[in-house]
Amino acid sequence: MKSLIYSDWVRHLKILLAGTALSLSVMGAGTSEVWANSSNQKIKQTIETLQQSDQRWIQIDLAKQRLIAWEGGKPVYAILISSGKKSTPTRIGKFKIQSKHKSTRMRGRDYDVPNVPYAMFYQGNYGIHGAYWHRKFGTPVSHGCVNIAPDHAKWLFNWASVGTPVVISKTLK
Repeated sequence: MKSLIYSDWVRHLKILLAGTALSLSVMGAGTSEVWANSSNQKIKQTIETLQQSDQRWIQIDLAKQRLIAWEGGKPVYAILISSGKKSTPTRIGKFKIQSKHKSTRMRGRDYDVPNVPYAMFYQGNYGIHGAYWHRKFGTPVSHGCVNIAPDHAKWLFNWASVGTPVVISKTLK
């Protein structure tokens, strides 16, 4: 069994109490690696459950820059995406489509894009949408959203409904 305690998680504290030095070692209860493994396990379990259903769902693999639309265990559509850059990453996890907009304006600190086609938001301002302003699909270039070509965005928009599960991970195994 792999140890959950790593040397970089041990912190040494010296406290002075009534003229007596007290030395403590504090160890974290877990590590980011353990959390990541737990998160990956939950995502893997979600994928297995969805594949055993007849439900429509969307799987996004950030490592491969791919989106797959599924009906249960059957892939029905697969396309290249552009996810978030290193400085503005796409969030990993399990989500559901919360709202859909045939066209919307997207604004951020360093961008203002009108008429963004076929936007489906799954967490706050994070969404899957058409991107007419670039053709770099297969490369992370966005501000955190999942960019797809407008014709693919239209197909996905018409196929998915509010509530459709979206599973985003870095690798699929």
